[in-house]
Amino acid sequence: MLLKSLAGLFSHDLAIDLGTANTLVYRRGDGLVCSEPSVVAVSDSGDGRGQRVLAVGHAAKEMLGRTPGSIRAIRPIKDGVIADFEVTEAMLRYFIARAHNRRIVARPRIVVCVPPCITSVEKRAVRESALSAGAREVFLIEEPMAAAIGAGLDVTAPAGNMVVDIGGGTTDVAVISLSGIVTSRSIRTGGDTMDEAIVNYVRRKYNMLIGERTAENVKLNIGSAWSQSESAAMEIKGRDLVAGIPKVVVTTTEEIRDALVEPLHAIIETVHLTLEKTPPELAADIVDRGIMLVGGGSLIQDLDQVLREETKLPIVRSEDPYTAVVHGAGEALDRISLLREVALA
Repeated sequence: MLLKSLAGLFSHDLAIDLGTANTLVYRRGDGLVCSEPSVVAVSDSGDGRGQRVLAVGHAAKEMLGRTPGSIRAIRPIKDGVIADFEVTEAMLRYFIARAHNRRIVARPRIVVCVPPCITSVEKRAVRESALSAGAREVFLIEEPMAAAIGAGLDVTAPAGNMVVDIGGGTTDVAVISLSGIVTSRSIRTGGDTMDEAIVNYVRRKYNMLIGERTAENVKLNIGSAWSQSESAAMEIKGRDLVAGIPKVVVTTTEEIRDALVEPLHAIIETVHLTLEKTPPELAADIVDRGIMLVGGGSLIQDLDQVLREETKLPIVRSEDPYTAVVHGAGEALDRISLLREVALA
């Protein structure tokens, strides 16, 4: 029992899916221990020492669009990479402390998931943020690779596995074989782009301004990618741009599908372009194995049906698209030889 307790104390290594919309943390031996929005609320400290962190995660997201002038709710990760180094470091400190239940532990080994399009400067920013937040060693693993591991694919086999990871800020499409990415494409289109498209559509059609959170709720509740999806309606509230007063309208699945045409087309086009660059032997494997769909953005209703029609290939949705990336990174953390094989230099 004592040995088990000691093992629990020291098996504190973490895998972090540092997403544009949400950050998920996996603790070795315990699984997923934290899932919160990547939002930080800050205010001016008033003593000339810079910003003071007021809230992180769910509490900070509640403040989006509702803060007074002295407080800002910031999303420090833009398009999958760090946009604000100082705030990201504060957010990582919070999530690391949360994952450890604020216990005093040795500095953990941390695996951070990053998009394949990340530059060397951005890699260094991620590493330095994690080290400054308390890590003793930092590994970076590309999100499609982590997603493939988390979805149960054998990434070490000499066979082609195709993954489409639709996150908050980016969509990553990759073909994986022999523990490496053979070909990949990333676009700065994801769940946030879809939310923005809905905001713009409502502004154009109804002369009404709605917030990010309202747009996200509409997308999740009645959003659809397929023209034959079952229709639904939803009441949305915002501000009338003409009269300047609060307003309520009813929108439908068909309208939201029209709003999402452009971002969904960009994702489908990226899948096509990646398939065009895939070596023929691996393309033959994909015909048999299909395309694995992961990421929170892939939860749009009937998106798998649209991709099936567009590519004429089998589409397999991961059992848990939302957590596939962090679970894959966690599995790599448990198998250190695999981690060293798939981690970025």
